[in-house]
Amino acid sequence: MNLTAITYLVRDYDEAITWLSRCLDFEVVEDTPLSATKRWVRIMSPGSTVCLLLAKAEDDQLQFIGKAAGGRVAYFMHTDDFKAAHNKMTKAGVVFNEPLRHESYGTVAVFQDLYGNLWDLIEPTRP
Repeated sequence: MNLTAITYLVRDYDEAITWLSRCLDFEVVEDTPLSATKRWVRIMSPGSTVCLLLAKAEDDQLQFIGKAAGGRVAYFMHTDDFKAAHNKMTKAGVVFNEPLRHESYGTVAVFQDLYGNLWDLIEPTRP
């Protein structure tokens, strides 16, 4: 078995696609209408094997948008060039919650997405 998708709760499909594409260079790999209000939208970063499955929140689900890990970092993006990725993301409007820091596993900084979910941008330590 393989993990292939992670549910990503959104207010609106198109605003999420726009932000993820513009700020993180994600690409839509599938966008299939299911009904008048539902779509099957899979989006992922180039070279990844796991996608985000965009799920439009309704009713009671709306309160959970932006709370993917209860206030902890929910998503982790690796890069080979932290400085270049950080600069590109900052220019695209990504909000970083802290300056970069060096940990045993690599260079890292926390940023937030358009809904307030927390992500790590990491350049892993090379062995």
